Amino acid sequence: MQIIRGKDELADALADLRSSGGTVALVPTMGALHAGHMALISEARRLARHVVASIFVNPTQFGPNEDLDRYPRRVASDSAMLEQEGCAILWAPDAATMYPDGVEATVRAGKLGEDLDGAARPGHFDGVATVVARLLDQVRPDVALFGEKDYQQLAVIRQLVRDLALPVEIVGVPTQRDADGLALSSRNIYLSGEERIAARALPRALGEAARAVSEGEPVAEALAKARETLARAGFAPIDYVELRDSETLGPAGFPARPARLLAAAYLGKTRLIDNLPVPLRKRS
Repeated sequence: MQIIRGKDELADALADLRSSGGTVALVPTMGALHAGHMALISEARRLARHVVASIFVNPTQFGPNEDLDRYPRRVASDSAMLEQEGCAILWAPDAATMYPDGVEATVRAGKLGEDLDGAARPGHFDGVATVVARLLDQVRPDVALFGEKDYQQLAVIRQLVRDLALPVEIVGVPTQRDADGLALSSRNIYLSGEERIAARALPRALGEAARAVSEGEPVAEALAKARETLARAGFAPIDYVELRDSETLGPAGFPARPARLLAAAYLGKTRLIDNLPVPLRKRS
């Protein structure tokens, strides 16, 4: 695996890959890799001949007082994991390489980025859209893969690709979870032992709400119970627990259209997010 930090070197390496034929997949990450990221790499290898992973802790998607400075950085161990998984190139630019002229020109995420996480973290998805647009331009992949755990991010990126008519397929990969149901996340490392146990309430609350809604319980009641479950487990504040349309993230048209339950809440100083699909009701 080649570890590349300069744009010219990246262009040369990509030209060499493409000269041997086959398609290229891109897996963008911020590092601190875990089994969830490896699932993305594995799926990328299934879909394309060559896999490029990027590691860049993007400053434009962090707001004031967020965890940019303490976000885990472990390039050595991340590189070993990527190489073992068969990645061809690790693209690891620094901020000066990614934003050589600063961040004067940005990409707006639009309406999809203004609600849910966008409301709780103003400007976050503009930062995501800006860096993903640059990564797609730098690598020019045939396919790019993102985890469904960041479901709103996935929707924003799909909209970005449609709006800019970019020649890349965006693939969402199902959320990877620990045995107790907690979604894998680089930020789970922040949780204390007690918080890690309490965090199990998040997927449990969403699972109970998804089943209840699917079985006909009023949505407002199911969401209120989910919030109560989170509050009892020690989550505070709770940014949102919402049922939304799976495709548009607008108001859910369930059961006529597939829906998604999404939640974000703090456990101590750690903000956790998760989401689950709501099964369509069975017809009798």
